[in-house]
Amino acid sequence: MGQRYTPRPVYQELGEGFADAVEPARFPELTLRFRNQRWAERIGLGELDERAWEDHMARFVPLEENLEAPLAMRYHGHQFRHYNPDLGDGRGFLFAQLEDVRDGRVLDLGTKGSGKTPYSRGGDGRLTLKGGVREVLATEMLEALGVYTSKTLSVFETGESLVRHDEPSPTRACVLVRLGHSHIRFGTFQRHAYERSEDHLHELVEHVATHYMPNCSKKTRDETALAVFSRVLRETGRLCAQWMAAGFVHGVLNTDNMNINGESFDYGPWRFLPALEPNFVAAYFDQQGLYRYGLQPAACRWNLARLADALSLIADRAAMEEELDAFEEIFWREVIPAYLARLGIAPRGFAEDEELVSMVLEWMQESGVPYQQFFFDWYGGAASSARAARSPAGEYYDGGAFANIRRLLRKAEPAPGVDLTHSYFQERETPCDMLIDEVEAIWEPIASEDDWSSFEQKVADIRHMGDALGIKLT
Repeated sequence: MGQRYTPRPVYQELGEGFADAVEPARFPELTLRFRNQRWAERIGLGELDERAWEDHMARFVPLEENLEAPLAMRYHGHQFRHYNPDLGDGRGFLFAQLEDVRDGRVLDLGTKGSGKTPYSRGGDGRLTLKGGVREVLATEMLEALGVYTSKTLSVFETGESLVRHDEPSPTRACVLVRLGHSHIRFGTFQRHAYERSEDHLHELVEHVATHYMPNCSKKTRDETALAVFSRVLRETGRLCAQWMAAGFVHGVLNTDNMNINGESFDYGPWRFLPALEPNFVAAYFDQQGLYRYGLQPAACRWNLARLADALSLIADRAAMEEELDAFEEIFWREVIPAYLARLGIAPRGFAEDEELVSMVLEWMQESGVPYQQFFFDWYGGAASSARAARSPAGEYYDGGAFANIRRLLRKAEPAPGVDLTHSYFQERETPCDMLIDEVEAIWEPIASEDDWSSFEQKVADIRHMGDALGIKLT
């Protein structure tokens, strides 16, 4: 595995009440469908040969000096704003923890589809192959667009047939390994608050401050809890701003699907916007549109309020309320740089940048311009005027409604590192996108002919876009 692999199994430092040791499922067949080699190298596992990769990423043979057994993590959560005390890792577990080779952060290897646990609630603990494919596409696309997301590290098809009500059955199964910078969820705190366990809450807060947020360790435990909450709030605001700029709709913003580090993860019925539509809904079962695109900031704030409810057993509720009152401002101040990054232009000052972003968003919603196409056409600002004029969406930029935006773009300079000579911009008329019709088109040949060429080409296209946008692995 090379000298750079550094085990750091810190979750086991927590005492009783935080997780349960479980046995992974045994699968009849294992066929590797996806291996994220660039992240494998980043975490010191790039030298694993095919057999070792299969042993660790599908049979879950423990990594050297790491967790001796997988841990199904305990948590509760609000699902569509209804509290559910029967949650927990029901089809996954924490398999290993290690250090990021570059910056020493704690990294988790978590699973999806790895078998039943005490929290499976009658389910089979399995993941459909289509679900695994969709998670790869989501994480690759979001990473390329600069969203702080978990990474899909590995997907193995398992040779099993599953019955699901929301897709044609029987359907194929897989087991997925997810790389994340923490799987500690808002719902982890909620469970211990529900059980009225102040000791567990303090222990969890201290664990987070020690291993994930060392600058949040304060003189008293109450102050540490407040500092941790403040940090989570700001990281959540940043993540939500990145989702909005990416045109991404998560679909299930439950408290058990949000973690302490503001890292997007656990992808179910996600969608990307065809055009800027605040009422766009990702999940077919979200009939009230609770988690529609335009309400994602409100959903994040509501979830943060539930985290504050949990922490109020050990921290000053009034102080957390003050933090919550500032969330909208924090979010908006993150939105501006997120959209400037999408446009590839350098900041000029908050007032000027806010004017441009506000004007762009208003115009995009009124015009119905294809969402990703606009940012592709105008990446680098006015330096891309000629390219935008040749765009399939060029007619959107001819009217008087766009004139003021064009005027502001002329004042903007390309951000440092923007390379409009990259082949992504020079050889394409349309951007790399990820609308639901394409997702289905990628899946269809896999389902019918076991043809993975469209999937593999799409991953390559996404990474080509990420290279053009200068996205760094984070």
